[in-house]
Amino acid sequence: MNIKNKDLATRRSLLAGMGFAATGLTLGVTRSAIAQQASTGFQAKRHPGDRWLNDMPGDHRVFIDSSRPLGGAEGMRYANNILIAHTAAYNGAESDYAMIVCFRRFSTPFGWGDEVWEKYGKILNGVLKFPDPKTNEPFSVNPMNIADRRDLPNGGNTIESLGERGIIFAVCDAATRVISGVLARNVGGSADEIYAEIVASAIPNSQFVPAGVLTATRAQEYGYSLLYAGI
Repeated sequence: MNIKNKDLATRRSLLAGMGFAATGLTLGVTRSAIAQQASTGFQAKRHPGDRWLNDMPGDHRVFIDSSRPLGGAEGMRYANNILIAHTAAYNGAESDYAMIVCFRRFSTPFGWGDEVWEKYGKILNGVLKFPDPKTNEPFSVNPMNIADRRDLPNGGNTIESLGERGIIFAVCDAATRVISGVLARNVGGSADEIYAEIVASAIPNSQFVPAGVLTATRAQEYGYSLLYAGI
């Protein structure tokens, strides 16, 4: 199998494994959900696994969702813009915000450490189709960790810099497991071992969640505004 066909097969395998063919974009039903709760007094059932959503301090709550590399990068820029606008226009503090940036589907690998990108970068590029715009080569580090690249769509906002400002990153566990299987098939390894390797490399200020789409809905039940980043 040539490289082009192998990349296509890999991407099709990932799509099939994650059920993308039957799944549309999560564009949110926040407004109707809030209206329903207000009119009926409905209170969603609470689950211990979601408690962290309510433990984050802040006067405002925002959940920035992304499902593709461009969206993940733009979501980081959006987080920065929200904090800047709040402090400038409202004389507020960045600590006023409980803010989560979610990496799911094809943006999920942004929640993984540089060691994983160094080891599997070429395969990941075949899946994500997100090469370095300067060289058109695969990234060998997590591109959201690169601080001196203003040409990238995150605009210089890095995982480290946003984490220092209180941003939390939700990383889709379901997608991580599927992509672990793709990596395993490409290198002849164990999907479980690669999954464990990925989880151990998780970026700082991150929280693995069962599925990004699920957490996007649960966050709304805890009063988070939903903002979708990307196409």
